[in-house]
Amino acid sequence: MRGGYALKTQDFFFPDGQIRSIGYYHHPLSEGIVNKAHAMVGMLLLRDAMQRAPLLYCLGMGGYEHPLPQMLVRLGWAHCPVPFFFRVVNPERFLRNMETLRSSPWRKFLLDLAAYSGAGWGASKLFQAYRSLQAPRTQAAECSEVQSLEVTGVADSLQSLWDQARQTCSFTAVRDAETLRLLYPPAQTQLTRIIMKRNGAAIGWAVVGERRKDSKYGNLRVGSVVDCFALPGEWFSVVQGATQILERQGFDLILSNQSHHCWGEAFKAAGYLPGRSNFIFAASKKLAALLAPFDAVRPRMHLTRADGDGLPANF
Repeated sequence: MRGGYALKTQDFFFPDGQIRSIGYYHHPLSEGIVNKAHAMVGMLLLRDAMQRAPLLYCLGMGGYEHPLPQMLVRLGWAHCPVPFFFRVVNPERFLRNMETLRSSPWRKFLLDLAAYSGAGWGASKLFQAYRSLQAPRTQAAECSEVQSLEVTGVADSLQSLWDQARQTCSFTAVRDAETLRLLYPPAQTQLTRIIMKRNGAAIGWAVVGERRKDSKYGNLRVGSVVDCFALPGEWFSVVQGATQILERQGFDLILSNQSHHCWGEAFKAAGYLPGRSNFIFAASKKLAALLAPFDAVRPRMHLTRADGDGLPANF
């Protein structure tokens, strides 16, 4: 055995209003990484996946500097980074533990000084206060955690929400009640499921959880908004509710990847900052033909962390 990959098949909503089943090519592993005698294995894996699922996409991949996205670009796949957003909840711990920023003795000294003096804390609080003043004014909504998305009433509300809200997206994985039941079963206790309601009706939902340990975050507790969906105009309410839940759970830093421009604006309004994204979306030529013109479709594509390399159970 010289290599392998995983292929997930899922229904997606397309710009023409149709639902189509497409393939997601992820976690390819090739011996060519360590032995040039097997350099063609990567291409053979991708070719096999394209034969099985001509409508194929990749998402994540760690950034354009890695072999897979470079190969996809050379093959003429449509591609773009999925915007990355982060919110610092605990400035002192962030400054002392964010290893990617502490890359030199001089940077370490400045970050430790900002943490010790309280300057980092003060700057963070001023920024959050400014964003609060700029945030959209919305009606109060009820934010509640649920153990399961399968409960009678909850599932019905989520199905209705999907039917109403999917037209806000040009391209997105189907997020109806049945799909959510499969993606986020009660057994996945590491995830928190959130329903936002107003006047008894669901206006949106989110799934949040803790990111797996990564050396670049040091000893920080890192939370993530893994997935989300909402009625038109209710994006900020859902982001705000999900953020408050993660803050109460004690996370130092909250992250999310969101491709839809309305979700991006909602995260920024909720005090998140944009950062450099290594979460890349790429579509095969046959898939890209259904997303044409790609530059026009791209701002309203709704892709989240749950659609990519992390997958809901291992993000």
